[in-house]
Amino acid sequence: MNRELKKRFSEAIMSNHRPKSSFDKHGGLSKTVEFLIADIQELYLTDGLPWVVGYSGGKDSTAVLQLIWLAITELKPEQRTKSIHVISTDTLVENPIVSIWVNKSHLQLKVAAERTNLPFVPHQLLPEVTDTFWVNLIGRGYPAPNKMFRWCTARLKINPSNKFINELTQDNRGSVLVLGTRKSESATRGRSMLRHEKGRVRDRLSPNSSLPGAHVYSPIEDWTNDDVWTFLMQVKNPWGFDNKALLTMYQGATEGGECPLVVDTTTQSCGDSRFGCWVCTLVTKDRSMQAMINNDEEKQWMQPLIDLREELAANDRSLRDWRKMDGRIQLKNRDEAIRGPYLPHAREMWLSKILSAEKWIHENGPEEVRQIELITISELERIRDIWLHEKKEIEDNLPRIYKEIMGVDFPGMVTSDTKTFSQEDLHLLREVTGGNELMYELVRNLLTVESNFRSMTRRTGLFAAIESEIERCYYDGEQDAVSMAKRRKLALEAARSGDGRVTSSILNRTEEGAL
Repeated sequence: MNRELKKRFSEAIMSNHRPKSSFDKHGGLSKTVEFLIADIQELYLTDGLPWVVGYSGGKDSTAVLQLIWLAITELKPEQRTKSIHVISTDTLVENPIVSIWVNKSHLQLKVAAERTNLPFVPHQLLPEVTDTFWVNLIGRGYPAPNKMFRWCTARLKINPSNKFINELTQDNRGSVLVLGTRKSESATRGRSMLRHEKGRVRDRLSPNSSLPGAHVYSPIEDWTNDDVWTFLMQVKNPWGFDNKALLTMYQGATEGGECPLVVDTTTQSCGDSRFGCWVCTLVTKDRSMQAMINNDEEKQWMQPLIDLREELAANDRSLRDWRKMDGRIQLKNRDEAIRGPYLPHAREMWLSKILSAEKWIHENGPEEVRQIELITISELERIRDIWLHEKKEIEDNLPRIYKEIMGVDFPGMVTSDTKTFSQEDLHLLREVTGGNELMYELVRNLLTVESNFRSMTRRTGLFAAIESEIERCYYDGEQDAVSMAKRRKLALEAARSGDGRVTSSILNRTEEGAL
């Protein structure tokens, strides 16, 4: 066996051994905690920059917050001059069990901080109503997120926290962002943290390219999964929350319901459980929620969420428009249209399904989830506004769907718009257009445009609005739209090649096809 093979064989054997604990570096758990407490206190007292602790309610962020709390508690009252903001971002589509857990933790954290006169200030951040998952999917018709169109992460998670941190940083000319990131979480995370280490402007503080002026501190960056659980199980939670209950939650989200002793890299750890948005279609399967249901009969009430997520992840070609959001036809492989937003009937279907799931949970779930909102009234109001004004869907079907599913009148704000057309008028319009959806959409939208401009003193933009609606509904159907898009594409290619005769011929056929 040559030297290179021996080296690879040795590395393969070593990779199957239990990861070395980072506690060994300082002589055990107690010494490590003492070292980190001193480290945190030194950083805290160095300057006047406010601190922000990212807290998701998971094991890593709990361990970090616990270390910060222990360190600040040991300082003299006159030294606790800086606020420590504890932020959690609720996407409004979080795993309900985790969401309930985080909400309770925030309440207890607030009470404990006030009782002990510690400078911890909890904040639960939310995305803007116009950015939420259901407003974009049901309101605007965005397809369920996929690897090619991952529209959710920035809107739901990144923007709310970045806005808070940027405002705090600007007001104080800097900030310290404390995170529970660890190098052993993944190879990608490890490489990223090592890369940022090289740019450290101060000892232990790394820059963040998306948050100018914010310095990132990761006190448990070298800890393993086992290190985190050892700390949480042996050091009592200082704000009175139950770390053993946290372990139980992770255990319930692990396939098989067990959290085994990790002795090699092939053994699954509780730390491998991932709690995310229950609607996430970027993963093949929501293993943590499914494991919760499989391991605990009392969590069967979450099955409708699993079922709805599976439907969102299914092939949705028949549910989506062959036009893009702005009405353009974009070709795929020259002979088919790339799908755009969900069609009106699909958006109404998703609304019915989410309301039905919410009602089922209210009627069949345990007491603590009987008032849960899978979609908020504020979101429903924004969806209704988008349907009426951006989509020009003056049928105003949302209140009707809400009442059919929930059994009560829609409690949202009454729209100030006076309905130009009654349901009878719209039914007559459908009859007149002979069931042709494109023709119905065109006439309805043109009448709506004219109605919107009628009360204006200056009607600037009317003709542009009319032209835009005609261009959207210009076709006999999908095949006609694809044929016309192909002719236009050929004409553009001919124009680029300088063949004016071919361009003229193609354009003439395009015009003839429109007649």
